[in-house]
Amino acid sequence: MLNLNDLLMFAAAVEHGGFAAASRSLGIPKSTLSKRVAALEASLDARLIHRTSRSFTLTEVGRDFYEHARAARIEMEAAEDVVRRRVAEPSGTVRITASVPTAQSLLAELLPRIARAFPRLHIDLDVTDRFVDVVQEGYDIALRSHFAPLPDSGLVQRPLDVEHIVLLAAPGYLAEHGEPLAPAELQQHAGLLVGSHAREWTLTDADGSRVTVAPRPRMTANESVVLLGAAEAGLGIACLPEHICRDALASGRLLRVLPGWHAGRVTTTIVMPHRRGLLPGVRAVVDGLVEHAGQQRAG
Repeated sequence: MLNLNDLLMFAAAVEHGGFAAASRSLGIPKSTLSKRVAALEASLDARLIHRTSRSFTLTEVGRDFYEHARAARIEMEAAEDVVRRRVAEPSGTVRITASVPTAQSLLAELLPRIARAFPRLHIDLDVTDRFVDVVQEGYDIALRSHFAPLPDSGLVQRPLDVEHIVLLAAPGYLAEHGEPLAPAELQQHAGLLVGSHAREWTLTDADGSRVTVAPRPRMTANESVVLLGAAEAGLGIACLPEHICRDALASGRLLRVLPGWHAGRVTTTIVMPHRRGLLPGVRAVVDGLVEHAGQQRAG
């Protein structure tokens, strides 16, 4: 196996046009550099450089070898840079954009913890449900929740979490109106719906069976937290992503309805411009998001 240091010395000699200049740049004696390149040639059993007292030129195989040596040096520098960035203390401003439900259910608890852990980090969160152009508007991180795969946009996409959309209701509502035991029975129950045009729920069980039901509209809202509050108030049965109702279920304020069925899956993805992904501040926030998501799944 080649000595990587010899390869790097060879690349430096080529880039500086000779051993003298390369030795000054590397801070090693010219004789040492020359010997190491000679050892490299011996190990390859090939002449890489034609050198005399007045000239320094690459052989044909030397030119080809240099391209690979140069690529190896660049990769080494990149690897070193990654480590230095990772161990550097996160600082500066990290701009994040997220929807209202994601900000309320995930970031409201998490971002203060990250900010306390990294005092030099300034987190700038923009909460909006409009479409955001991550690159043009200068965001470092976008959190997007979606039902279908995101289009290939040239941005870095890192899936954060995949969760079911579940049915739930308050204990008081179920005590008064009875607990449905099959999807068809939902048609006799009050439904808390996400929009005036979304009057049906398509449910799937563990075996992949699908059924579409239409509850009686009791309340309509295009905001999940509002529907969560309506469900806790006992107005009817809601159909919401698990993370929205996790605390309410854990405390008993809400109960799962038809726990063997769900209304699809929603994926939360971290989206970033390529040039931002390795900045220490951005990496700290991303690592915090990933760790938090893993803890929620485990808990």
